Amino acid sequence: MYAQISRPVANFHPCHWGDHFLNITNPHHDEVVKVKKELEVSQLKDEVKKELLETKGNPLELLNFIDAIERLGLAYHFEQEIEEALKQVYENYEEQCAKDDLYHVSTRFRILRQHGFFVPCDVFNKFKDENGSFKESITKDVPGLLSLYEASHVRVHDDKILDEALAFSTTHLNAMVNQLSSPLADQVSHALHQPLHKGMPRVETRHFISVYEMDPLHNKTLLKFAKLDFNLLQALHQKELKDLKRWWKGLHLNVSFSRDRLTEAYFWILGAYYEPQFSFARKVYRKIFKSTSLLDDTYDAYGTIEELELLTEAFQRPWSKSCMEELPEHVKWSYYAMVEACEEAEEDLAKEGRSSFVNYTRDQVKTLSKAYIQEVRWCHEKYVPTYDEYMKKIALVTSPYPHGIVASFLGMGEIASKEVFEWACQNPMPDIIKAASTIIRLMNDIGGHKFEQQRKHLASAVQCLMEKHGLSEEEANEKLKEEVEDAWKVINQAMLQPYVIPKPILTRILNLARSANVMYMGYDDGYTHVNQTLKDKVASVLAHPIPM
Repeated sequence: MYAQISRPVANFHPCHWGDHFLNITNPHHDEVVKVKKELEVSQLKDEVKKELLETKGNPLELLNFIDAIERLGLAYHFEQEIEEALKQVYENYEEQCAKDDLYHVSTRFRILRQHGFFVPCDVFNKFKDENGSFKESITKDVPGLLSLYEASHVRVHDDKILDEALAFSTTHLNAMVNQLSSPLADQVSHALHQPLHKGMPRVETRHFISVYEMDPLHNKTLLKFAKLDFNLLQALHQKELKDLKRWWKGLHLNVSFSRDRLTEAYFWILGAYYEPQFSFARKVYRKIFKSTSLLDDTYDAYGTIEELELLTEAFQRPWSKSCMEELPEHVKWSYYAMVEACEEAEEDLAKEGRSSFVNYTRDQVKTLSKAYIQEVRWCHEKYVPTYDEYMKKIALVTSPYPHGIVASFLGMGEIASKEVFEWACQNPMPDIIKAASTIIRLMNDIGGHKFEQQRKHLASAVQCLMEKHGLSEEEANEKLKEEVEDAWKVINQAMLQPYVIPKPILTRILNLARSANVMYMGYDDGYTHVNQTLKDKVASVLAHPIPM
């Protein structure tokens, strides 16, 4: 019956990983090995904590030590100690910047901004000449120029000197990268591809461990700690991914039309939170995340408008698996997966007396499905909205970060209070959620525009600008890239004190924006078309332990 129906099938390429992560073996999965390594980590942690306290009397040594701890992925072990130390760094900010070189001024500025301290950027004026341009002499200090480049990505609106710094450092680093020798050449090349502030923490940590090891002045205790900690966490992440794959297989869904991207979905979630204390949050979130991916594919790459109207109506009513019988074959599976994921979330959260919070996610899914069906109607009618209409009415909701962000809070414990969920679900949406949604939506639209227009598909932001605003494709892409950069400034502003909600909650939103940036790196849809660059990143984080 359904074979005769014309469907917008996308023919997504198959999963790259197969059953690799179901069958993967890792010495750290052995309980005896794990306990032994955890004891070693505990001892190294004590040593590093002692060193951190001992460096407090030396401002530059303290700054470099904190930077190394953070970039090696160890900051979650020392959150309180780092915050206390940074208060001291903040108090001496102006005085210390006045006498420091470009590298340390830039590093101090970046770290303090990333920790919510609104430090002024006029400290960079001393690196300018009498004409107000950055001095050409600083291009000879490549580590300093690289640090300036990294610092410029924490800019907010009106940080004009940082806008100039980004343009200046990018131009000069690009010009010199092929003349540099290793390991500095590798560091510059990596940063130009992926600025630290916009990268996924696990990916950046894995890269930096290799960089740090090549530094002849590296701290041996810190390096060993970082490697052990990374490998232990990787073993935990592998187990979680294996559990997700078993759960998904156990649902017995007939959804061959959808993207088989379980590994990439879990990798995306790790971008939001990799730390061991968020293992429960990942357990809850990963099921809802994957079910949302299937829902997106059902609306976008399979269902007819008649089938999807029925699916949307089912989501608006009280949820029940018995409703599946009223839905067409294949389309019903996305309903089943989402209902099952939310029911299991309720069961898990009931142990904490927090099961009622799942209703916030259900409400978000209702809103999401209504936005999805509006996309389908516009596509069916061949309607091309204006850019503003597209963004305001559907594009941010179907990104689908407003829903995904709320779901990421579910397993975070008491810090994700009723007030947090009410804040996140308000209409209009909070600026930081709108900004994160803008980043994923526009990067996705630029990356997927050509592929999606090869079949019957809703007009993207690129097409809206071309057809309704008279821009060329190149002009449309440039405008959207400017919007993405503007959204990053909004996020950076929201991450400064005083926080509107607890910082760990805001950090999930920042990190999900980072995940989107990595998945759509180079404005290429890496989730739909998994390229070699993304495969390598996934493998580095999830497949390959670091040699000790």
